[in-house]
Amino acid sequence: MDGINPALSPADVRLERRIHAASRGRELTPQERETLQRIRPPRKYPVRLAVQPCDGPMAMLPVAQLYARDVPDLRTPEGTDLLQVLWCPFDHPIMPRTALFWRSAATITDILSTPPEPPAMQFDSYLPEPCLLHPEQITEYPDHLELSTELQEQLRQWNVPQADEEDMYPQTYYDCVLSNAPGWKVGGWPAWDSTDLTPQHCTECGTRMEVLLTIATFEEGDDEGRSWSPYENPVAEPSPGLAHFDTNQPTAVQIGRGYRQHLYICPAAPEHPHIELMT
Repeated sequence: MDGINPALSPADVRLERRIHAASRGRELTPQERETLQRIRPPRKYPVRLAVQPCDGPMAMLPVAQLYARDVPDLRTPEGTDLLQVLWCPFDHPIMPRTALFWRSAATITDILSTPPEPPAMQFDSYLPEPCLLHPEQITEYPDHLELSTELQEQLRQWNVPQADEEDMYPQTYYDCVLSNAPGWKVGGWPAWDSTDLTPQHCTECGTRMEVLLTIATFEEGDDEGRSWSPYENPVAEPSPGLAHFDTNQPTAVQIGRGYRQHLYICPAAPEHPHIELMT
């Protein structure tokens, strides 16, 4: 298979990240330079994806693990209280292909200390860095495109001193500062700043679907996090190994050119097939 992204092992992706993080502000050592050249040798086009044949199924990459006890608004199918989200390590049209697994935590007794990983992956931005979660319940509001015509007109006529200070139209100020929280989130509303409003309907029963999970490239919004700064326990320890990574992109995940991936589920039956949408 030809492509412009050589396949790398997850171990090499992590090693490359550590080298780049450790060398910020200084030149690479000869050993670091040699290691990086081994991981990504000079390209000769067309680039070949050097993926060795794999006997049996290929492991998917773990993306998120959410317990209902930690996320009160997580709507789970009957008999389940745990959601595991995985995705394919190779590219699919526009964004990663995801899989949802609804499970009962009480039935999980044989826990792997190290989850299986694929031997290779196409995009290093599909390998999440482990993060500890600090769930915070917030209230947000729909994008202006989902408001009624009357409310949209009121919004256009809204006199907001803060919007003038930020040099924003009231509508833009509402979307960026007041309506949609940025970053990874469970539930809530999607932002329609990069695409038209596209309601999703269940392919099984036709019910309008709701956002289950938003996987975002960045944690801060257009106002650089001033309105949606997370409140974390001040005594909580930071996630291990993240001190050298960008706090605006702690997971190291990138969707497209910096967008968000929304996973939609059917509120009538969460076990119905989910839908992926990038905005």
